[in-house]
Amino acid sequence: MAHHLTNADLHSHSTVSDGTLAPEAVAALAAERGVELWALTDHDEVAGQARARAAALAAGLNHLTGCEISVSFAGETVHIVGLGFDETDPALVQGLADTRAGRLRRAREMGEGLARVGIEGAFEGALRLAGNADLVTRTHFARFLVEAGVCPNTHSVFTRYLKEGLPGFVPTQWARLGDAVRWITGAGGVAVIAHPARYRFSPTAEYALITEFIEHGGRGIEVVTGSHGVADVVKYTDTASEFGLLASRGSDFHSPTESRVMPGELTDLPGSLTPVWQALQDRVVRAR
Repeated sequence: MAHHLTNADLHSHSTVSDGTLAPEAVAALAAERGVELWALTDHDEVAGQARARAAALAAGLNHLTGCEISVSFAGETVHIVGLGFDETDPALVQGLADTRAGRLRRAREMGEGLARVGIEGAFEGALRLAGNADLVTRTHFARFLVEAGVCPNTHSVFTRYLKEGLPGFVPTQWARLGDAVRWITGAGGVAVIAHPARYRFSPTAEYALITEFIEHGGRGIEVVTGSHGVADVVKYTDTASEFGLLASRGSDFHSPTESRVMPGELTDLPGSLTPVWQALQDRVVRAR
C-alpha cells in the first residue's frame, strides 16, 4: 500500500481534554470507521496516552502517542501537535503541566466576564463538564451555555460571547513555540503545525511561523484535517513541498455531534508528499 494512502488519523480528542468520548471510545470509533493508524492528541495533556494505546491495540489499531500543545505566536494561539514521543519524558510532562496551569486562571476570568453580563455560574458549569480542572476550555463554557439555554448551539456561543472583544474572551499567554517544539523533539517525537488554515495570519506572519518552527526543530504540517477545505489542502501541499515538511492528516475529532469530520472520513494525502508517519515507523506501536 502506498504510504500516503494509509488511513491515518493523527489528531483527535477525548474527555481527557475537550472531547466528549473517553479515549477507549475514540479508539473503538476510529477502528470501526477504518482508521489504520491513530493518535489521541488531547490538549496540553498526556494522561490519556496509556489508555489510548491499550484501547488501540485491543481494537487492532496501530498507535502513536500524541498531544496538542497551545502556543502563543504573533498574537494568535497556534496549536502544535506532537507525535511518537515518550509521554513519560520529564521536560515534556513539566512543560505541559505549566501550560495547563494557565488554563485554570483563564477559565476563572472567563467566568467573571460572563457573570458581568448576567450569566451566573459559568465557571462552575464549565468545570463540571470538563471533569479535569486543569483542562477547562472555551468549548466547555460553550457547552454549558447551550445546556443553560443561553444559546442554541456551541457555534453561536463563540460568536456571541467567547471571541475577542466579547464578555467571555480572555487572552492567554501559552507556551512559547520553541519550548513546545523542544519538549516534543526532546522526548523523541515529531512536532507538527496543526490546521494551519485556521490562523488569521498575513502571508508574512505565516512565513515567520513556519521558518521559526523549522529553526526550533519542527518537521511537519497538517495538510488534510477536519477544518481544511479543498483549497486549503492545495495551498498546504505546496507549503509542505516548499519547506520540505512532512505531511500529517487528522480529523481533529471532538464529538459525534459537534465535529465536522468523523474519524476515517478524510481525503488521502497527496501522493507528492512524505507522510509524517514514514519518519515515525520505529515509534508506531503495532497491533499485530
